[in-house]
Amino acid sequence: MLVRLTNYLFIFLLINKESFAAEEGMPQLNPEYWVSQIFWLVIIFSFLYIFLSKIILPKISETLEKRKLQILDNLEQAEKYKEDTQNKINEYEKILIEAKKEAKSIINEAKKKIDSDINFKKDKLEKEIEKEISDAEKEINELKNNSIENINKIAIEASTDLVKTIMNIELNKSNVSAIVEDISKKKAEKYLW
Repeated sequence: MLVRLTNYLFIFLLINKESFAAEEGMPQLNPEYWVSQIFWLVIIFSFLYIFLSKIILPKISETLEKRKLQILDNLEQAEKYKEDTQNKINEYEKILIEAKKEAKSIINEAKKKIDSDINFKKDKLEKEIEKEISDAEKEINELKNNSIENINKIAIEASTDLVKTIMNIELNKSNVSAIVEDISKKKAEKYLW
């Protein structure tokens, strides 16, 4: 629209050459043309003022207002996103703390369970070892007691056979057994206990 008005003004000036022409010198300094110059000056500046104030400046101020509103809206959204982000960070930290506490409690429970299992198995093993020791002691005592009898039997048979072989005399087993038992009682305390 501005281009159109400028074209009309230029055409009008070309057609009316005489209204701006001077016979001698510079026409703008000729007082005869001052009134027409002032007239056109007021018309052109009035036109420019109206054109700028009614068409151009409202569009510029509308654009500036839209940008201002857009910037304010963007700032509000950025603040909202910042708050959401901070809330998410706080929530993440809470979840992390909860997870650490839960992991610690799980570890403590597992440790307690393992300790109780170890103590239970240790007690069980100690009881089994004590039982094995007492069984072994009983068996050793039985072997000691039986070994004395077995040694006495072997000694009686060996003595009887030896005397029979060397002297060709057959001894009474009850006499030999009394002698062997007497000797074994005296020597057994010394060697077995």
